Amino acid sequence: MIRATILTAALLFSAGVALADEPIVGNWKTKEGDTAAITPCADSYCVTLKTGKYAGRQIGKMQGKDGAYTGELTDPEDNKTYSGSGTVSGRTVKMQGCVLKVFCKSQTWTKL
Repeated sequence: MIRATILTAALLFSAGVALADEPIVGNWKTKEGDTAAITPCADSYCVTLKTGKYAGRQIGKMQGKDGAYTGELTDPEDNKTYSGSGTVSGRTVKMQGCVLKVFCKSQTWTKL
């Protein structure tokens, strides 16, 4: 019983470490100059604004690995949620939200 508990804890810890090693994890400066934190949450990455008018609001949730992520992004101004993606390249991430995968808007954020 104890052995199973230790094994389960080790597996959970290693999964958390794997998520933390992803290049999308960290604090990012948005186009508006606010800080957005992207952190592991369950089996995804949560995007939460840390500064600015909408500080504290979660504006996205994505899954993926190795610099390519997909999920949902919410425009905090109108509170509408869109199909989203994030692509990390060096110290930048291109965040894109789309309606019907045709009408898209994107922003490039810089890692802090």
